Amino acid sequence: MAYENIIFEIEGNVAIIKFNRPKALNAINTDVVKELERALDEVEGNPSIRVLILTGEGDKAFVAGADISLMVNLDPLQLREFSVDLHNVGFRMEGLPIPVIACVNGFALGGGTEIAMASDFIYASEDAKFGQPEINLGIIPGFGGTQRLPRLVGKGMAKELCMTGALISAQEAREIGLVNKVFPADKLWEETMKTAKVLASKGRFSLMAVKRCIDRGYDLDLRAACAVETDQFGLCMASPDGKEGMTAFLEKRKPDFKGGLS
Repeated sequence: MAYENIIFEIEGNVAIIKFNRPKALNAINTDVVKELERALDEVEGNPSIRVLILTGEGDKAFVAGADISLMVNLDPLQLREFSVDLHNVGFRMEGLPIPVIACVNGFALGGGTEIAMASDFIYASEDAKFGQPEINLGIIPGFGGTQRLPRLVGKGMAKELCMTGALISAQEAREIGLVNKVFPADKLWEETMKTAKVLASKGRFSLMAVKRCIDRGYDLDLRAACAVETDQFGLCMASPDGKEGMTAFLEKRKPDFKGGLS
């Protein structure tokens, strides 16, 4: 399937989506959103894929935000629909049964930060920049910034970033809990793939269960959240991987996970 605004690749069990508008610093427009939806269809339809990585083509940007030349011509209802469409992409990423890693190789501003936050965790290069600068345009974050950011960094820090429009370095992003790890630019892809391969070696069902437990339980009270965990814990034996993993441990060998979900 041909794409013009993204690059979709598969390396072994790892799928890669690269935002591919480097002349526009990979800014998001409606065509990018449509192609993201198609790529996610491919990921969901391929059971051999165990990890998804998002990154930007070129060496300057992950995603430098939404395409302002598009948004300036939208009326309020059209702008809202653009917001809804990208929110849906974020929810689809969060709902994937596999880990999603954002490999932030440059500017991740506005929608770029918001897309990264919809992944399971973020790795960034030392020269990456993050921020929600929409306030400087007379608007607000529209793709999850006012909601996912406080859940990651706390209400006070999220309000400061969204109200001032300040940009922060990758190291600052790590210090406030937005980014997991920071690497030199020339090591970022290597380190991201290293982690992706580790994840791809795990049981597919158990990875899905971890993601489901943390995402569903996060906003619940502790007792209800632990009930989610006990359900998923038991369901791990619905996959052959659960039996295989424990049998391999007892037999002192490396497990051979097949990736089955049932």
